[in-house]
Amino acid sequence: MGTPVDHLVDLLDLEQIELNIFRGRSPEESLQRTFGGQVAGQALVAAGRTVGDDRPVHSLHAYFLRPGVPGVPIVYQVDRIRDGRSFTTRRVLAIQQGRSIFALTADFHRPEPGGIEHQVPMPDVAPPEALPSALEEVGDRLGELPPFISRRQPFDIRYVERLRWTPEELADVKARSGVWLRTNGKLPDDPLIHVCALTYASDMTLLDSVRAPVEPLWGQRNFDMASLDHAMWFHRPFRADEWLLYQQESPIAHGARGLARGEIFDHNGQLVVSVVQEGLFRPLVDRS
Repeated sequence: MGTPVDHLVDLLDLEQIELNIFRGRSPEESLQRTFGGQVAGQALVAAGRTVGDDRPVHSLHAYFLRPGVPGVPIVYQVDRIRDGRSFTTRRVLAIQQGRSIFALTADFHRPEPGGIEHQVPMPDVAPPEALPSALEEVGDRLGELPPFISRRQPFDIRYVERLRWTPEELADVKARSGVWLRTNGKLPDDPLIHVCALTYASDMTLLDSVRAPVEPLWGQRNFDMASLDHAMWFHRPFRADEWLLYQQESPIAHGARGLARGEIFDHNGQLVVSVVQEGLFRPLVDRS
């Protein structure tokens, strides 16, 4: 059967069909659409497989064009836009059933010494060892959650603040959230796997910060939400199987869209990744 981490690694192991064309699995899940983090992670794998190991990815910018269909393979077409002296650029189009569902541009940079050095400090929060996992915190309410949440996940996620379950608990909640996360097992040492695994995870909780002031994160939902775009900047090397703090905030929600920003720190307090995403939020209609 394998562990959830084994399944994640297998998900990121794309089949090369021919030059610049790859195929990825899309598991059959109890979801209406394919998880966006899966498509983003696989697209980045496809881009990275066409670039030398001496040039790690430093940024990606992506758009979710159409919902993916769970259980149907996805083909990734890579366009080699640039191979310069310091930077390499790739554009990836994800195609499913003959239609484009996702587009990504990734840039890779040969490491350079020197330059300006500064960063914001890591927030002062409880360490992950002092916090329950999300599923432990859910406890007896597990049966109230959708199956895709209650099944075992490849990531151990621990919220730095307690989960709220009722609207009455939201009076003092700000448009922000934070989680510690790491894979539920060791990953291979390939740096590309760690970058793509975190790309997968970066889409799991980021929009929580948009919803935090208006509805319980894990209770009954009042909005149907979907990721519209996604951008990441990779500042330093990291391991996705070691604890990372993902601090998230939303500066604005308006016109059925909400913007979320995230900063990811390693356990030593170094800022390793920055993330920005816009999501679509539409009120659920009672069809009963």
